[in-house]
Amino acid sequence: MERLNLKIDNIDLIYERSCELPLVGLKLVFKVAGTCSEKKYGVAKLAAELLSEGTKKLGSSEFNKALDMRAIMLGASAGFETFEISLESLSEHFEYGFDMLVDLLSDPNYDKNILEKLKTQALGVIASYSSDYDYQASSALQEILYPNSRLATPSIGTPKSISQIELSDIKEFIEDSLTLENMFVVLGGDIELENVKFQKLFNVLNHGKEKTLTKIEVSKNKNLKIIDKPSEQAYIYFGSPINFDLRDKFKLNVAMFILGSSGFGSRLMEEIRVKRGLAYSVYCSANLNLSYNSLNGYLQTKNESKDEAITLIKDEIAKFVQNGATQKELDAAKNFLLGSKPLSKETLFKRLAIAQKEHYQGYELGEFDLNLERIKALGLDELNSFISSLDEINSLSIACLYNEQK
Repeated sequence: MERLNLKIDNIDLIYERSCELPLVGLKLVFKVAGTCSEKKYGVAKLAAELLSEGTKKLGSSEFNKALDMRAIMLGASAGFETFEISLESLSEHFEYGFDMLVDLLSDPNYDKNILEKLKTQALGVIASYSSDYDYQASSALQEILYPNSRLATPSIGTPKSISQIELSDIKEFIEDSLTLENMFVVLGGDIELENVKFQKLFNVLNHGKEKTLTKIEVSKNKNLKIIDKPSEQAYIYFGSPINFDLRDKFKLNVAMFILGSSGFGSRLMEEIRVKRGLAYSVYCSANLNLSYNSLNGYLQTKNESKDEAITLIKDEIAKFVQNGATQKELDAAKNFLLGSKPLSKETLFKRLAIAQKEHYQGYELGEFDLNLERIKALGLDELNSFISSLDEINSLSIACLYNEQK
């Protein structure tokens, strides 16, 4: 099971041949093509939904019925930095699914009635968020942590922006974003490369200029946003900038595991929930992207405990930066991270996801395994020296939704 990084007609291709199961997975990844590249908020998400509505010729029902009969999964999704189209099928039906993908890209279902249906659905989702306090607190943090950027507005858009989206906006987004110059391909499974008719796919995609990401500045201003809602508990979301040398990414993984991403056993969980009983749950992790890096976390507690919980979050992060980790914590992190390697790579699609991430972030394939070796050799002094360099994570912005009456 060797993963290869190849080029076909100047398009980067990550490929792994695996005969474990008669399955094939194909993914087209378009860079600088997610919500970061929208002209109207909500266009990227609607474009992804529209590409699940089949071709103009067959329509949504017939197109998806043909796929379902053969257990083929074909869909699109829009992230912040990328737009992805995925195809998964049994190997015997891959050629049919591939042809349907080509048809979809050459003849999207640009229909006004389809768009109106999707807009109505999006507005319904937004309306449902009025009772989702987790979502509201998270969105409030986005506003103050990433001000003056696309991240400050929900990825789904707003009622106003969605109402203004026309079919021409969707068409323009797809034609401008889904271009050969900004695409790479991930392919794996029970299939030979020579049996994939890549040229048919490339012929229906547009050419375009190679795009570059705009860097987003994460706020250091220690902003606090309070939201008063009739909630039974307080929802506290917090975040701050993270700046580090990319060569130290493995150290950051260990540090964040110890601080807050490992669940029970993490520093925050131990100090805030286990010892003091102040939280139902508490978690934080590194949110790493090409356009920005940040620490993001959340905590749920009683309404009357919110101030004490916020103070503890700040104190524990400050102590972590100042004093670092213990040998016991480092050993536990190593045991888990190294021991979970077989589960991380147990299936073809997990391995392809790792390879996709390595390629997208500019690493050579195999960086995941190299990082595990680096973690294995990591000493406590080296880790704590790195942790002490993360002083900016103390610049916490906090959004707190709670019931003031309680």
